[in-house]
Amino acid sequence: MDIQPIRNDEDHALALARIDGLWGSREGTSESEALEVLVTLVDVYEAKHHAIEPPDPIGAILFRMEQQGLTRRDLEPMIGGRARVSEVLNRKRPLTLAMIRRLRAGLGLSADLLVGEERAA
Repeated sequence: MDIQPIRNDEDHALALARIDGLWGSREGTSESEALEVLVTLVDVYEAKHHAIEPPDPIGAILFRMEQQGLTRRDLEPMIGGRARVSEVLNRKRPLTLAMIRRLRAGLGLSADLLVGEERAA
């Protein structure tokens, strides 16, 4: 098993190409063991160098609305009237604990995500 550390994007690309070639290896073979090690190395490299930040709470709400084909009106039972929904989605009013609870139940979003730090759009 000739596996090298992943130190840069070129090493990363080579590891991904090798993973592609090993994909589907029969379990218990040296190829499947190499695949497992390479996937672990790639995962660690990507987490360190290409981390994806979680979305801000409003971004998460907007994404879920798009996924479920919801309108702002659909959020009124969870956030409040039309004006309140507009203020929240335009980041002019923060989410309250009651809103977070209703959004968690209504949209299936994690409360941790909804409590997360709000960033400017």
